[in-house]
Amino acid sequence: MKILHASDLHYSPGNLDEADRCFGHAVEQAIVNDVAVAMLTGDLTDHALDGHSPALLALAKRIKQLADHCPVFLLQGTFSHEPVGLLKMLEMIGANHPIVVSDKIGMIGLADGKWLDYDPTYADVQYDLVITSVPTVNKAELALVVGADNASVEMGNHLAALLGLFGPANAALRRRGVPTVLASHGTVDGSLNESGVPMAGMDHEFSLGALFSANTSATMLGHIHMHQQWTREHDGRMQRIAYPGSIGRYHYGELGEKYCLIWEVSADTADFTPVQTPSKRMIEIAFEGIPNLDELATVAEQCRGAFVRVRYSVDEEFARTIDRQAIKQILGASAEVKIEGEVLTIQRQRCAGISSLSSVEERFIKWCEFTQTPTSGLAERLSQLQTMAPEDIASAFNSTNKRPGQSAPDPSGPPANTRHSETEF
Repeated sequence: MKILHASDLHYSPGNLDEADRCFGHAVEQAIVNDVAVAMLTGDLTDHALDGHSPALLALAKRIKQLADHCPVFLLQGTFSHEPVGLLKMLEMIGANHPIVVSDKIGMIGLADGKWLDYDPTYADVQYDLVITSVPTVNKAELALVVGADNASVEMGNHLAALLGLFGPANAALRRRGVPTVLASHGTVDGSLNESGVPMAGMDHEFSLGALFSANTSATMLGHIHMHQQWTREHDGRMQRIAYPGSIGRYHYGELGEKYCLIWEVSADTADFTPVQTPSKRMIEIAFEGIPNLDELATVAEQCRGAFVRVRYSVDEEFARTIDRQAIKQILGASAEVKIEGEVLTIQRQRCAGISSLSSVEERFIKWCEFTQTPTSGLAERLSQLQTMAPEDIASAFNSTNKRPGQSAPDPSGPPANTRHSETEF
């Protein structure tokens, strides 16, 4: 069976253009590839949306376009993105094929083009596909029993036990030749987030072993925005787990391309083809110090049409020297330019009694004591500054520290330190 798998659409007013362009491409690819089912594994919206908001209406139109081609399965995602009940209105869309929203743990079958609650006692039902559905689970109720500090770990233990209970039912379906899929929304321990950071620890919902124990051919996941996969050959079959990643690019620093997946799933095998979406290019240029306008000019053409963020960090005394208008002018061919600066504040502390001392040397020693700065050699250098000309100090320093054959240091100094990263489709 051929299945479209997409996730983390994040429709919202701010994401509308990116989400709709990328999800629209996925829908078109589903139609071109003639998929039999479409599965969207959570976070279709970015937050609660009014029923008449342009973002929700745009999402509904895409769901209808998809459901006019094939049955559609929608999984409840993170509650902060999809408040409970938000997706239910999408079931009422009039289309050629049915739409089902899964917000409870259970098994859902597709038979004769209709979504049915799976019941193993109905031996005469010829299922084309059975989905084991584990939507986002609420840790709040478990926290009341085991405590907030233990809720995450205990949730992982409970879900591992639960997934194992589905194993025998999916094994029976395999013997009947029925394709099986586990659909869920959560974090796999050891997966990578969109910035490439490993999600390691005991506070994630799933382990790979727990997911494989559900005994389905395919496991289609949402929540993590980077595409990744795992496989296992077991008991004469190939099992595969995958995140498609978010449909579009919503944050600077996201690594990798953006995809939806076209799966081929049978009772014994599962495989997919990644289909790249037309996600926007986002480029970040970072400076440790004042932004180098010459450096920006050298990458301006590369930034043409991209969304660019320029970041810098400067001491407080140089903050007013940043020419933001010049930066925007140099990068004027970009789709968007965001400038984010960090001003490093100079910390000042009072040293009691220092103003009553008469000489600079005494004040200097007092300051060293207050700041816990070693005075060895510093008092002598202060004396040099007071009694010698700068040229004499430099001459004395060079004659003392220069080694035979050593060349003079380059007065121009090292080049400005910049960091430049790019993610593009």
